[in-house]
Amino acid sequence: NLEENSASSYVNCSQIQPVHELNVPVAVLLQLVRSVPGSENEDGICHCTVNLSSGLVSLQQLEQLWTKAQALMDKYDRALSRVTGDALAMEVRANQDLERNHTPASRNPDVLASSYETPVFNLLLLELEGAQKLVTQLQVKGESSGAGGLLHDLQSQVANAGLILKLLAESDQRTLRALRQEVDVLEGRLSECEREKEQEEASPLPGPSLPPGSCAHGGLQKVSRPFVVQLNWRGFSYKAGAWGRDSAPNPDSSLYWVAPLRADGRYFDYYRLYKSYDDLVLMKNSQEWKMGYGDGSGNTVYKNFMYFNYYGTADMAKVDLSSNTLVLRRPLPGATCNNRFSYAGVPWKDLDFAGDEKGLWVLYATEESKGNLVVSRLNDSSLEVEKTWHTSQYKPALSGAFMACGVLYALRSLSTRQEEIFYAFDTTTGQEHHVSVLLDKMLETLQGINYCPSDRRLYVFNDGYLINYDLSFLTLKRKQPRPPAKRSFVPWDPPKPVKSNKPAGP
Repeated sequence: NLEENSASSYVNCSQIQPVHELNVPVAVLLQLVRSVPGSENEDGICHCTVNLSSGLVSLQQLEQLWTKAQALMDKYDRALSRVTGDALAMEVRANQDLERNHTPASRNPDVLASSYETPVFNLLLLELEGAQKLVTQLQVKGESSGAGGLLHDLQSQVANAGLILKLLAESDQRTLRALRQEVDVLEGRLSECEREKEQEEASPLPGPSLPPGSCAHGGLQKVSRPFVVQLNWRGFSYKAGAWGRDSAPNPDSSLYWVAPLRADGRYFDYYRLYKSYDDLVLMKNSQEWKMGYGDGSGNTVYKNFMYFNYYGTADMAKVDLSSNTLVLRRPLPGATCNNRFSYAGVPWKDLDFAGDEKGLWVLYATEESKGNLVVSRLNDSSLEVEKTWHTSQYKPALSGAFMACGVLYALRSLSTRQEEIFYAFDTTTGQEHHVSVLLDKMLETLQGINYCPSDRRLYVFNDGYLINYDLSFLTLKRKQPRPPAKRSFVPWDPPKPVKSNKPAGP
């Protein structure tokens, strides 16, 4: 307690009579008198001289300022607690909705961000800005006095409070934006999983696996991820070629063959045979043959014979793998040659041979078909055309094709790393339809595609690498036998005697 005086006076510090009571902390008063000199007499009484300038802010104004600032800080704390409580309550309610509806509403950034856009929060920011302006005005009036330091501290506290609120809102907004991006990624993965699940559920009953050579299924369902076996035995420069197993449905055959073309991507001159998969992987116990008259990568193996396009012609050729002997050469009626209608990105593949559960096939194009793909079933002994089907697909627009259970499946490139099996033609019914089965690839071009019924795999020559894929087919729903109809029991009544209308005899 101090007594105001406009002039210097000698004051007994212990006997000062208060003019009025001030609700101001002692620390504030000490800031006003921190430079006051004093002395102590023999009786231990402190004597000090206080110089109060006439331009000093009155103690009543200082008390009012402190009271208002304290009330404002209390109001700030209450409003901040209320906003925080509202945000937590909204998140709890959103989590409850998520548990009930299985939707990501509790992580919706718009819901959480709204807690920082309420009228209470905006009003609190406005009041803090007003308080900062008031403190600035008071500081101008008290610059020449000891109250300037107190006002400066008060202004810093108000500014820090506003800054904390803004940083809190901005930080949460950044966190919520990052959360939104993570949720979008997870939703994309969830959609992909749901799509795969729907494709799997298209097969009502999984049922037992089908024996080799069986076509009791509903067509192609999906293709596995690519499995890289190894680089072809001639090296990376030999990007074109074909490989696989015997395409006849013979589970006892373990023969593997690899036929890379020359570096020019056309001439087929060498091939190797392996008796087992282990021999192929370890590159041992191989049998290498030189041929010298093959054209393109459309060759396949069926019943231990290799079928291919004879170089520079539209002739079909057949070689016995046991002796590497050319046993038959026959022209394919109407077929074009010399890269006339080859696949997109795969030159010199005019004749594309394929084997499956239904027999030996050749895929090609003719001038009469205007380049559209033609399918012919061959007699594997004589290479005579048994039957021919015409499709609506332009062969140079396709990236490849293969046969499985008498159904032609055609591919097209979607990118350098993905293909789509988009077209199917059933030779049994003569009907065509569109499908959508994605096929990932390691490198850009699929030069040779061969299907093996024994393990239901695709064997693909992918820019010099030997790749295979597992194929999954839709399982047909088996019809349950109908129980015999119950017969109701009808009791047997003996026939009643019929009275004769003839008169009785004499």
